[in-house]
Amino acid sequence: MDIQTDGEGFLLNRDDWSEEVARELARRDEFEIDEQIMKYILDARQMYETDGVVPPIRRFAKAEGVSTKELYDIFQKGPMKLICKWGGLPKPTGCV
Repeated sequence: MDIQTDGEGFLLNRDDWSEEVARELARRDEFEIDEQIMKYILDARQMYETDGVVPPIRRFAKAEGVSTKELYDIFQKGPMKLICKWGGLPKPTGCV
C-alpha cells in the first residue's frame, strides 16, 4: 500500500485516511488494531472534527471512560501520538 507520510509516519494528506490505512500505519509500527483501538481512533477523529484540535489525553481518557494509565498500558509510546498518527490527525503538540 502506497501511503504518503512524513518522517515520523504521519499522513501528509489527511484525506488519504481510511480504516485500512490506519491498520497499515499501525502494522508499520508493529501494532495490530483491534475493535477497541479503532473505536479510540474514530472517537478522536470525531473530537477533532468537532473541536478543531487534537484532544488532550486527560479529556480524551475521561470521554472514553478510561484512565490515562489504561491508555498508556495499551499504547505505551504515547497514546495520543499513536491515535493521531494512525487516525490521520495532525501530530499532537504540547501536553496531550
